[in-house]
Amino acid sequence: MDYPKTIKDLIACFKKLPGVGEKTAERYALSILNSDLEFTDMFSDTLRNVKTKIKRCSICNNYSEEEICPICNDKSRDNNVICVVEEPKNVIIFEKIGTYNGLYHVLDGLISPLDGVNPEDIKIDSLIKRINDNKIDEVIIAVKPSIEGETTALYISKLLENKNIKITKIAHGVPLGADMDYIDALTLELALENRTQIS
Repeated sequence: MDYPKTIKDLIACFKKLPGVGEKTAERYALSILNSDLEFTDMFSDTLRNVKTKIKRCSICNNYSEEEICPICNDKSRDNNVICVVEEPKNVIIFEKIGTYNGLYHVLDGLISPLDGVNPEDIKIDSLIKRINDNKIDEVIIAVKPSIEGETTALYISKLLENKNIKITKIAHGVPLGADMDYIDALTLELALENRTQIS
């Protein structure tokens, strides 16, 4: 005997999440089944809200519930420095450290010709526009130290080489090929503090 179709469908949904296998998906589905209606209503509302209320900041491309995210709206931040990251979740990692007070720019990927990702496929144009439209003194490139990360950093530094802007990248205390999600806060803080100038 197998589970009823409704439970099988829920298991199948959970299995689509990264890192969730058959057993974990089954456990999640049965946990939902055994939860009270108040929790399942809240859970389903939250799932719907995350798809309908979350948008991208029109300035930095970070996740936001408003047109402009709280970081870009914060007048106390240093608006002469932009930290360039690969994904919105990288912003959260730096914000948890609490030592960086500048702005961010989310690229939504890295240049990777082998994977068909070219400069025009990520948010480099909007980064250059921000730099041209504002008085930016420094651009910190904080992407993972991989071939794609290095290619992206070099491409951005080439575009900015005649603009009299300090271009730095986070120090290589971050292991080569490491995923930014798994780097501990101290390593990331030291890497940020010991960033090196590209041009």
